[in-house]
Amino acid sequence: MNEFENVTAPPPPPTGVAPQEDRTVALIVHLTGIVASFVVPLILWLVNKDNPAKAWLTDQSKEALNFQITVFIAYLVCSVLGVIGIGFLLMPLVWIANLVLCILAGIKANEGVSYRYPFALRLIK
Repeated sequence: MNEFENVTAPPPPPTGVAPQEDRTVALIVHLTGIVASFVVPLILWLVNKDNPAKAWLTDQSKEALNFQITVFIAYLVCSVLGVIGIGFLLMPLVWIANLVLCILAGIKANEGVSYRYPFALRLIK
């Protein structure tokens, strides 16, 4: 087994059924990423990370936080590439991807499904 195989694989989602309150909060966490970037997922993750009863909500907050950090890095790269002109073309694509994936994640979270973003860097473990 190679040491890099475990690094790129996302962690398994917590098992069990999430309560409706946690599913609603997870929906809000994913959707606020469209407007407030990583602020709301960071707050929710910090508040609930030590509470084992909120394991599913903590997992979804961490997933949203990782994705919003990835989007922030993509915006920084687009800003740097704006010097040569291509960044201004890529920035709307990053925004549309953020919008679509946050909506999909919110819908899945409201259904109680642990959503994994396809393009997220897993920086927060």
